[in-house]
Amino acid sequence: MEKIIEATIRIFSVSAIRYFLLAGIPFTLFYLLIPAKLGKFKIQQKLATRKDFIREVWHSMQSTLVFSIIAVGLVFTPLRQYTRIYENIHDFPIWYMGVALVLSLIIHDTYFYWMHRLLHHKKLFKLTHLVHHKSTNPSPWTSYSFHILEAITEGLVLVPIVLLLPMHPLTILLFTVTGFIINVYGHLGYEIMPKWFRFTWAFEILNTSVHHNLHHSKFKGNYGLYFRIWDRVMGTEHPDYVKEYDRLQDQRFNQIAPEEKNQEVQAV
Repeated sequence: MEKIIEATIRIFSVSAIRYFLLAGIPFTLFYLLIPAKLGKFKIQQKLATRKDFIREVWHSMQSTLVFSIIAVGLVFTPLRQYTRIYENIHDFPIWYMGVALVLSLIIHDTYFYWMHRLLHHKKLFKLTHLVHHKSTNPSPWTSYSFHILEAITEGLVLVPIVLLLPMHPLTILLFTVTGFIINVYGHLGYEIMPKWFRFTWAFEILNTSVHHNLHHSKFKGNYGLYFRIWDRVMGTEHPDYVKEYDRLQDQRFNQIAPEEKNQEVQAV
């Protein structure tokens, strides 16, 4: 038991430091140091308050503790024997770690989409998901701001991942870090994708900060985490998403939005 407690404290400490670094650095840059210069990147012009940020950090620390307990339970207790976690990094080719990381993100996105839709059911929303949606104008601190019951549901995604995929502990770490970085971007409140991204195949597949920001401001649609795929297949993508993304890009680069450009071409 002593080793389990030590492992929990160690993982929680590392995860908390990671949270304050990976969420704190972009927050400091976008919200404290040069917000005026980045105004064109801002999705919603209204500002969150200090009280909002404190609430988000408080709930995020609770979520971090929940995630740490789940990780310890799977990696450092007898439950590990039922998983496919492997210790020797050479049991699989090194390149497999990259494959496992991508597959784990795909599994997570699928899990998250259906869990997220379930949490929006009227009988569950006020009980759990409302805590996250108090951040109608999200910031990096919002990334882990969950009710404790939602945090448990969120963290349990690790169970199907380690049951289905052979995962080295390092790959699990990469999964949590990669997922959190994408999560911070989704809640950034600013759109930072480059101009050319809009006209690539990746735009049709990957979520953007605008995509998830619409979910926070409209409370409906855009349930996916990393990808647009489930939202598009299930018809739950917000109908104004592409229009809103193009509006913001027009705002950023001072150019005619694609729809207006097409209309001009047709008129000619």
